[in-house]
Amino acid sequence: MKKTLLLAIFTLLISSGISYAQSVQSITLQDAIRISLENNYQLKQAENNLGLSEVSIQSEMADFLPSLTSSFGGSINQGRQQTFVEDQFRFVDVVSKGVSGSLNAGFTVFNGFQNLLTLRISQNDKESAEDQLQRAEETIIFTTATRFLQVLLDEQLLAIAQENLATSQKQLEQIQAQVEVGSRASVDAYNQESTVATNELTVTQRENTLQLNTLLLIRQLQIDPLGNYEFVTPQLTEANASNADPAAYDLQELIDEALRSRADYRSELTNIKNLNFQLKLARARLLPTLSASAGVNSGYSDQYRFGGQDVNFGDQFFDQRVNKSIGFSFQLPLFSNWNRMYNIEVSKVNLKNAELGIDNTRLQIIQEVTQAYTDYSSIVKQFEASNKAVIASEKAFETQQERYDVGASTLIELSQSQATYVTAQSNYTQALYNLVFQEKLLDFYLGKLSGDNVEF
Repeated sequence: MKKTLLLAIFTLLISSGISYAQSVQSITLQDAIRISLENNYQLKQAENNLGLSEVSIQSEMADFLPSLTSSFGGSINQGRQQTFVEDQFRFVDVVSKGVSGSLNAGFTVFNGFQNLLTLRISQNDKESAEDQLQRAEETIIFTTATRFLQVLLDEQLLAIAQENLATSQKQLEQIQAQVEVGSRASVDAYNQESTVATNELTVTQRENTLQLNTLLLIRQLQIDPLGNYEFVTPQLTEANASNADPAAYDLQELIDEALRSRADYRSELTNIKNLNFQLKLARARLLPTLSASAGVNSGYSDQYRFGGQDVNFGDQFFDQRVNKSIGFSFQLPLFSNWNRMYNIEVSKVNLKNAELGIDNTRLQIIQEVTQAYTDYSSIVKQFEASNKAVIASEKAFETQQERYDVGASTLIELSQSQATYVTAQSNYTQALYNLVFQEKLLDFYLGKLSGDNVEF
């Protein structure tokens, strides 16, 4: 009885484990974007850099405060020293004990506004880090959506290839039956077998492409590559492209929007500001520096005497041996082997190079937006043409099938008609997905892509 119970429990555990291992995780597009944003290491690095820039601002703000240091120490000294013993001076071995303490403060009154400039640089660094983080998120969203869309397209193309194979196999069965009764020549069966083999190869190629792009998507999501996933396919129909109208966009307005919204462009503009501040900072190091300081220190020694009497710790440390100080320091840089002048020239060159770079980035953005808009207009026309082609080729294939069934058409004509119909289906599907992809690409180049507005 016990063995039977244990065997039942073991069988239940094994079956549960197999069921769990075979469980399929369904992932929608929004799920994919969320997972990718959570797992992407580059995004985490950008978030770390943003956190570091916030700490840097706090550090620069603290530079406006006075510096404050304190020290406390004790010592024991042994040695010969001259002392007054029995009405005369003598050298005797003495062990002395003592403690000392100090508190000092320093404050920079003027240093050519270097503290203010470094604070502005840190604030701009934070602003730049925020823009870089935003662009990193946009890039991850776009890449994830692109790979997700490619997997969906591969699934649709595979379905078309499988449907075409099934149709070819059905035609082969019909032709073989007709050959057996003598109503068709055997060459028709051989030709159709060749067509079926070609279609089988196409299915295999589509399967391999789907598997490869699925692995790329899984890699983008940074999830377990050995997991079992199902990527939910939304229903993409002609209605998804019904609102596609290139005339609704104005190219100049799109370019202006991109220059306003692109986080990477804003980051470079912020870098220009920083280089201006760094140039001012290099020049500020030629100015004099004025600083103030104040301090108090005291000490205690068991050898200390006042009026021939020993003085206790409290009277020494907090009264008789207390010293206070206050002072000002003025420093004027006169010559430092031309290092300061060299740093100024370096800052000037860096600024000029950055200005050249921002001009190149601006031209690149204009080119990207213009190309995306042109491709969008072209793909809209391709979609309209492919939609007409698939309707016409479907009717042509149906007509040719009917003619072949009654012996009014040859197998070659039927095969050509079927191939034309399959090609039209593939072109239509690719045009539909390319149109959706191009819309997201345009949003990406405009700098307004977010996880909330990526929908099919």
